[in-house]
Amino acid sequence: MQIYLPIAELPISILLVLGLSGAVGFISGLFGVGGGFLLTPLLIFLDIPPAVAVATVAAQVAGSSMTGVLTYWRRNALDLKLGSVLVGGGIVGTILGVLFFNSMRRLGQLELVITLAYVTLFTCIGGLMLFDAVRAALRDRQGKPARLRRRAGMHPAWMGLPWRMRFYRSQLYASVIPIAGLAIVIGFIGAVLGVGGGFILVPALLYFFRVPPAVVVGTSLFQILITMTGATVLHAVTNQSVDIVLAILLLIGGVIGAQFGGRAARNLNVGSFRLLLALLILSVGLRFAIELFLPPTEPFSVVIPESAR
Repeated sequence: MQIYLPIAELPISILLVLGLSGAVGFISGLFGVGGGFLLTPLLIFLDIPPAVAVATVAAQVAGSSMTGVLTYWRRNALDLKLGSVLVGGGIVGTILGVLFFNSMRRLGQLELVITLAYVTLFTCIGGLMLFDAVRAALRDRQGKPARLRRRAGMHPAWMGLPWRMRFYRSQLYASVIPIAGLAIVIGFIGAVLGVGGGFILVPALLYFFRVPPAVVVGTSLFQILITMTGATVLHAVTNQSVDIVLAILLLIGGVIGAQFGGRAARNLNVGSFRLLLALLILSVGLRFAIELFLPPTEPFSVVIPESAR
């Protein structure tokens, strides 16, 4: 059973899209991360144009983040003050990312930029996470205690920069400069690659700013919701690349899969969690790296100027 995607301009199997988004939703619920970093490359592998894949997944990530934000809001596990700083920086990064996205699309280099960005970002992050997970597993097997990264009372230099602010809910007193800078980078990456950026933001808030885990996920989802909504609107207005039919199918499958993933996560121990997530991220980066060395199926293409359309 196939359906025609009006923006992507190709037919695709409904069951395939639902199954794909359901599997990604399961993984998202299992690991507690957004599925954009998996869904975007998988759609590209299915011959969905990169511009459409990025913009449409941004819409799917925004929609799926809404339920998470509401859940953490009810639990009082969301720092609105910290989230507002992250949103401010994220909006700036999103605008810059969409401008960069459109310029690369006009130059005909968008697909190459997305591929290189996935290879660099995911192999580096996945490799570091895999190294850390293996090291932690070896220390646990040897019966050694976990190594403290910082002594009590010691704080990194960037937290003492000007414009310091106190975030009571997150038990944090730090400069807003590095927080906003982090949000700008994540907003830029999200707009260009169609990812929420939670797999970067959550570890950064935990390890670099020592935000309590109970607050991190809800605050991260709040930032993702606002920035991905903005990215969706900007993509739709500036380059008309959001395929609403595909976005609805992805959202339906993702919501269903996330429910089963959340239940399965209860039986997953911390060591297995870290190792599997690292392998998952690393495998996506390696898959794009292989793509760089494969000969294209269509070595020649015709680009129609925007003025002639």
